[in-house]
Amino acid sequence: MAETPAPLEPLDEEWQRALCIVAHPDDMEFGAAAAVARWTGQGKSVTYCMVTSEEAGIDGLDPDACRTVREAEQVASAQIVGVDVVDFLRQPDGVLEYGAALRRSLAAVVRRHRPEIVITGNFRDTWGGRNLNQADHIATGRAVLDAVRDAGNRWVFAEQLTDGLEPWGGVRAVWAFGSPDSAHAVDTTATFDAGVESLKAHAAYIDGLGWENWDPREFLEGMARATGSRLGVTFAAPFEVFAMGWGE
Repeated sequence: MAETPAPLEPLDEEWQRALCIVAHPDDMEFGAAAAVARWTGQGKSVTYCMVTSEEAGIDGLDPDACRTVREAEQVASAQIVGVDVVDFLRQPDGVLEYGAALRRSLAAVVRRHRPEIVITGNFRDTWGGRNLNQADHIATGRAVLDAVRDAGNRWVFAEQLTDGLEPWGGVRAVWAFGSPDSAHAVDTTATFDAGVESLKAHAAYIDGLGWENWDPREFLEGMARATGSRLGVTFAAPFEVFAMGWGE
């Protein structure tokens, strides 16, 4: 008999500024856009940062042309859930490498936006079971954890501290959505439709995948309903929480 999944704890929503750092356009929409819609609806400020523009994501489209399409779709998608600022770091798609260079770029973003919460995607080896994660997701998530700590240290990437940019050690936690090790979740029942619409805004990418009769609502509902049952609501988004403060 299969073991019943453990109940999930509600996320702490006592914050005002969040920064979402993910590898690709559409990563937020496949995992957490409905949660973002909830938070912007509460009056919170949420900013997006795309490490790549996923210019290698459509087989039939040249990367330079694809970059333009993907960025435009991401901006439109973000606006659907109340996000007005989308940064594109334009790192090379598909070949991101964890290391000091990526940490440096992300630390600068954290220092510039000064969030209380940083959100990234699942960076575990799998999505649970045999479904392998993608290399860019893993590199980005690992670098996010370190970059958040780097951002608060004046002597790490000190060359960034010019023109008023200061260290920022105010990130309370990093949340990784979609992690198979999630122990927390947020109710997205009221904003689920907005999350679906934000995923639909990536029309060129979805068409380029060639998935016959693929339904964005059906896809998102599968995870959202299963997560919601563990939170005691209809729909929810799961998160693994990494506290950034000592002893938390």
